[in-house]
Amino acid sequence: MDSMAAGPGTGPATGAMTVVRKVRCRTLADLPTDRTLVMGILNVTEDSFSDGGAYLDQEAAIQHGLALHHSGADLIDVGGESTRPGSEPIASATEQARVLPVVEALVTAGAVVSLDSRHTDTAEAALKLGEVIINDVSGLQHEEAMPELIARTGAHYILMHNRGDSRTMDSLTDYDDVVQDVIAELTEVRDRFLAAGVKPEQIILDPGLGFAKTGEQNWELLRGLEQIQQLGHPVLVGASRKRFLGTLLTQRPGGARQEPAPAERDHATAAVTALSAAHGAWAVRVHDVPASIDAVLAAAAWTGQAEQG
Repeated sequence: MDSMAAGPGTGPATGAMTVVRKVRCRTLADLPTDRTLVMGILNVTEDSFSDGGAYLDQEAAIQHGLALHHSGADLIDVGGESTRPGSEPIASATEQARVLPVVEALVTAGAVVSLDSRHTDTAEAALKLGEVIINDVSGLQHEEAMPELIARTGAHYILMHNRGDSRTMDSLTDYDDVVQDVIAELTEVRDRFLAAGVKPEQIILDPGLGFAKTGEQNWELLRGLEQIQQLGHPVLVGASRKRFLGTLLTQRPGGARQEPAPAERDHATAAVTALSAAHGAWAVRVHDVPASIDAVLAAAAWTGQAEQG
């Protein structure tokens, strides 16, 4: 067993607390290569669109991260700042107080961890805790020091397409051809990192579903996934519970035509997972890990990527 999910405290006047036993740290090199990976989402935030506030408490966050790990998540993506449309930015010091103890606990437990952060100083602090992947949603607005940090540390870096920030991105959805424009803008940012000394194999791309995209543009990008892959980097798909899936589900036969709550979009998320896996996505970022594990295994068997039992 990698870790103990819960146990009594050892000091005076302590109650139940998480006890994490140190095991050999795993890295990306230890993960499966015969199927799409599943990245579990851990929001240590007050106001994320799906589960904001549920895991703001450090103990609750560690418990949930361990649960994601033991349910089969290949990676766990830890974020301390909501990036939903309209959310307000937070100071990096606040972000670090939220995420660094959680990252440390999960790395100690043997999980492969990515840090969802726009802040170079938070990324650097996390990288001191182990081999952490940096998942940066800032897109065209990345911090000036981020390329140098990624080059110096050799960390893997998820470069997500985005325009503006959480307060402006919904007004920045004007594209001539969304797939080609996203590819061009990803290439522009990718080349900044390469010029700073980042190696091509460190970079993972994310088309940024829901970030400066309309609902239909998200579907266009999913249909264009293979074109994005032609840039030569692994591609992460993050569709889980997003608004465009809720809009789709208003078309359910006999339904009330009301948009379902985020947690009621997991079946649609699993369908996107299966299709993304069948089209060669490197990983999917999801809230419901077991459903997407099943989906990627079925996709791998269907496409002949993995041996069937």
